[in-house]
Amino acid sequence: MAERESVIGGGAVGTACALDLTVDGHVHTGFAAGRDAVGVVVSAADRAGLTSLTFADQAGPDTTWLTAYADAVRRARHRTEMTLRVAAEVEVVRPDGWLALPTDLAQLDALSVAVSALPAGDEPLDARAVRALVETGELTAEEVAERLVEATVLGLERACRYVPTQLARPLALLAQAGVDDAAVSPALLADLAAACRSTGTLVEISEAWRSPSPRLVALLRDAAVTLVPASDARYAAEVGGWQYLRRV
Repeated sequence: MAERESVIGGGAVGTACALDLTVDGHVHTGFAAGRDAVGVVVSAADRAGLTSLTFADQAGPDTTWLTAYADAVRRARHRTEMTLRVAAEVEVVRPDGWLALPTDLAQLDALSVAVSALPAGDEPLDARAVRALVETGELTAEEVAERLVEATVLGLERACRYVPTQLARPLALLAQAGVDDAAVSPALLADLAAACRSTGTLVEISEAWRSPSPRLVALLRDAAVTLVPASDARYAAEVGGWQYLRRV
């Protein structure tokens, strides 16, 4: 079993503590974006020396497998000493923070909130569309950052009404759209940090997405936001594998 590892990260409100690298706050399975069964992922996490694992497959209004998914995780709890949590990754789809939620949230221990496209009216803008609008001057980098942070904050405020929340790959859309995260002003970052603290949101540091950036990780840590390692693994072999996290 791997030795316990840690890096410095955000802890409880008002403090800084070690970020426990035996925790993986976001993994996928074959129920959605992943490739392996729940049991295979759990076995890989055990071999990696993890103590806690959160399953956060992508789900939405048309998802029909949440009960089977949750049952699979519950069965796996009998075969490991790890803490296993059942979560779902959900998207913010409107500027007011409206979420594409599954119809049944009773199965979930948490929601992992993602903003993979920029909410704009009835049709979110993907990274390519955002990049094009910035290149033509129809949107500035600062406007993109402001809209993204505002939608994220409102999404967290909605999600926390139902179950505990996590923030998946924070502001990753900026890098995908070619926008430097310097566009995230101190005031915007303060708004995001305040929302995370007030809603009790865990902010995922995503290994797969390299998000948030080292600069934003440092600022969130200094703002006393609680950070959690997240491999975002789609294959069992990727669970608990930390390279980016050690660097940031």
